[in-house]
Amino acid sequence: MTLAPDGSIQDSPPKPLPVVSDGIPDELKVRRQWANWKYARAGGKWTKHPFNPRTGRKASSTDLTTWSTFKDVFRAYDAGGYDGVGFVFCSADPYVGVDLDGCVNPETGEVETWAIQVIEGLDSYTELSPSGTGVHIIARGKIPHSGRRGPLEMYTQDRFFCVTGRLLGEAR
Repeated sequence: MTLAPDGSIQDSPPKPLPVVSDGIPDELKVRRQWANWKYARAGGKWTKHPFNPRTGRKASSTDLTTWSTFKDVFRAYDAGGYDGVGFVFCSADPYVGVDLDGCVNPETGEVETWAIQVIEGLDSYTELSPSGTGVHIIARGKIPHSGRRGPLEMYTQDRFFCVTGRLLGEAR
């Protein structure tokens, strides 16, 4: 069983923020690096698993043959078969994904000071995570190595990022 933020037992998956297609940059949409995602139970908690909408099978962050166009992925999401859409980072693209966990108050939208510093420093596409409690940033650039350090994760390839198109600071 999974505990909800209020301490209650959560038997059903969390409800993600709906995807706003118009909020997602066109420069990402034109790349064939997209997959859908669904919640699935793993080790007693809900996790996000990428799927190929053309086959209905799991997608892989390291196998480009399992990726799709944004158009195909959004159509499958819009039809109701998936919980969201996501972008796959690979060595052939110029992007870095930055994931800031637990830095947004979902009730007020207030962002923690440490996260504001990262957001302002990167000055790039910034959106709310599917939970509404974190931030995803997609920037052009390179980093020395991928990984997690506390509530901050950074990746340049072989990683799947859920995308909401819910720009930080805009109405939910």
